[in-house]
Amino acid sequence: MPFAFRFRALPFIAAVLVAVIAVLLGNWQQGRAAQKAELQARRAARGAEPPLLLGPAIQPAAPLEFRRVRLQGEFRADWPVFLSNRPMNGQSGFILAMPFKIAGGDSHVLVLRGWLPRQAEYGKLPPFSTPAGLVTLEGQVVSGSGRVMELGGEQALQPGALVQNLAPQDLARAAGLAMQPFLVQQLTPAAPGDELARDWPAPEAGIDKHRGYAFQWYALAAMAILFFVITGFRSGRKHIAGKSD
Repeated sequence: MPFAFRFRALPFIAAVLVAVIAVLLGNWQQGRAAQKAELQARRAARGAEPPLLLGPAIQPAAPLEFRRVRLQGEFRADWPVFLSNRPMNGQSGFILAMPFKIAGGDSHVLVLRGWLPRQAEYGKLPPFSTPAGLVTLEGQVVSGSGRVMELGGEQALQPGALVQNLAPQDLARAAGLAMQPFLVQQLTPAAPGDELARDWPAPEAGIDKHRGYAFQWYALAAMAILFFVITGFRSGRKHIAGKSD
């Protein structure tokens, strides 16, 4: 039986519409992957630069993100805040956050000092020590502490509060402090005996995830066109068979 293709307008329009939408969505996912690859490269490049001394002047976050910085000043030991639901190496625990008064001015920066394990007694906060007086430490500027799902109502932000998410502006309002609009992940001990864990995980870029989604959308576009072609040939064969009968 000879091959015959029967063109039908409605299936053709539907196939083209699905293919175009799928290709556009695939291109969008590819664009997201490219953006995150560029972000990852910028993070690596900035992280390799020598530490920058962070002064008291309030600075925008974007130019400093991922930069290593050196801080001189003193911790505000009267304002510890604990970030909950922050596991490390499979163990549940907290991240200790504390404002750090930068030497030479009145501004502060929110420092993520490190990780502390959860105590066996529920609700009991782990012990920690805070160096007194002028200290020097190094860290990396980050835009946020990494958001987690908020379970139930948040505790009012106050010294010693246990919260799930924290931004510099939250602490600025609660404590009445002038805050830099970014955070610093502490990388080096501020004093002997500082044993907080600082195995900070690298942010997940999700590049492969976006590329995988793009492949799925492109595959859907190809399947829509292929389905139209196959059904066209089948329809054409049935049409010829009907005529021969």
